[in-house]
Amino acid sequence: MERIDPHATHAEPEPQRGGDQGTVPGGAPAGAFDPWRYRDQAGVADADLVGYMVDATDGGIGKIDSASHEVDGSYLVVDTGPWIFGKKVMLPAGTVNQVDHDKRVVSVDRTRDQIKAAPEYDETSHSDPNYRNQLGGYYDETYGALPPGTAR
Repeated sequence: MERIDPHATHAEPEPQRGGDQGTVPGGAPAGAFDPWRYRDQAGVADADLVGYMVDATDGGIGKIDSASHEVDGSYLVVDTGPWIFGKKVMLPAGTVNQVDHDKRVVSVDRTRDQIKAAPEYDETSHSDPNYRNQLGGYYDETYGALPPGTAR
């Protein structure tokens, strides 16, 4: 295994999968996508994000209706307004790329189409483990479809 000089400047590492060792800054161990935890560098901390606008990689998707900071279970519920006929979508915390508190904007690392194609949000099932597994699995699959250069 090649050792990395901790004093050298390195480019942003690509996500590592499977049994690889290492980490991606702000990510889960081995760079694995963790849908239910905010990334350290996203700038969320324990901020109240309700009312913030949400931007996908290709445009705005709506406004945050509710946000959770549950340990290993954090998410955003976004009211999409007329974008997808007034539906709400649930975005796992791991999709949050960064937060601009001055502009009150949360940027996520998925496209509008990826969000629109996600399993439908149902207010009564947001805490159901089966729904969370389905939603987390969907966003984990789209993780590999991220455009090159997207911070993960």
